[in-house]
Amino acid sequence: MEDIVAIVLLFGGGTLALIAYSPIGKAIAARIRGETAHTLAALQGTDPLVLEELERLRQELDQVHERLDFTERLLAGKAPASIEGERSA
Repeated sequence: MEDIVAIVLLFGGGTLALIAYSPIGKAIAARIRGETAHTLAALQGTDPLVLEELERLRQELDQVHERLDFTERLLAGKAPASIEGERSA
């Protein structure tokens, strides 16, 4: 039994050390430290205005997706409950 535990600890510890120094390990460490995209961008020299524009575009894209879903539901005949209530009134 001790042999199995020793093997697991040896290989598991080695694997854990390799992961800790990989980009995935560094990303996990940054997440634990609470670093955000803005602080990382400042460290890497990325313009914060570009990041703000990117965030604005993501929000607009989310709105477009919501509108598209709504339109698809209307065209499929599955209107939301608020519209169904207006039709019956």
